[in-house]
Amino acid sequence: MIFHPSYLLLIPGMVLMFWAQNRVQSTYRKYANVRSSMGMTGAEVAETILKRMGVNDVRVEPVAGELTDHYDPSAKAVRLSEVVYGSDSLAAAAVAAHECGHVLQDVRGYKPMNVRAALVPAANLGSNIGPMLVIAGLFLGSLGGLFINIGIVLFIAVILFHLVTLPVEFDASNRALKIIDNLGILQGEENQAARKVLNAAAFTYVATALYSVLQLVQLLMLRND
Repeated sequence: MIFHPSYLLLIPGMVLMFWAQNRVQSTYRKYANVRSSMGMTGAEVAETILKRMGVNDVRVEPVAGELTDHYDPSAKAVRLSEVVYGSDSLAAAAVAAHECGHVLQDVRGYKPMNVRAALVPAANLGSNIGPMLVIAGLFLGSLGGLFINIGIVLFIAVILFHLVTLPVEFDASNRALKIIDNLGILQGEENQAARKVLNAAAFTYVATALYSVLQLVQLLMLRND
């Protein structure tokens, strides 16, 4: 079996993901060219937030790449892409604040964040192995059904991971927006620009979750054919 009509189901998801990625990149680049009135770099924004929030055991360090910013709870490090780390743009401030939002989730024991972390190994396994088992099962005769069902169960972990990711990311953005407003890191309309950057980024997670659901439906269609 080379082609199955169920693969057509994935096209809307791929289009949505492409649009979401293009949107976040264009929004980020737009505000990456607008300096903040306070003139704080992404690194300074993150360090200021952590200090004011009483978090003293988390480092702020640069990482290679673009839009590679993340918080590593195991290393207690906020890693900002080099363009964010040294930039004093509105986009850099928004991204740095967002990652600090994840730090505050960690410090305060935000449960969905802990659930997401626990799901990472299963989600990685399901993403890499699940679809392969389903495809393999289509060619294995009497044993095929078992392989297909195992693949689908594994892939469900991917769905759960993406669904849990949504509240984690939205909550981090909400925390970030409150922080930069309360601390006066951004002024007036600058906060609206930060909101646009973070909303665009959040929509990529929505698109990814929807695509993973379409993938699950597609795998179920393969099984039931």
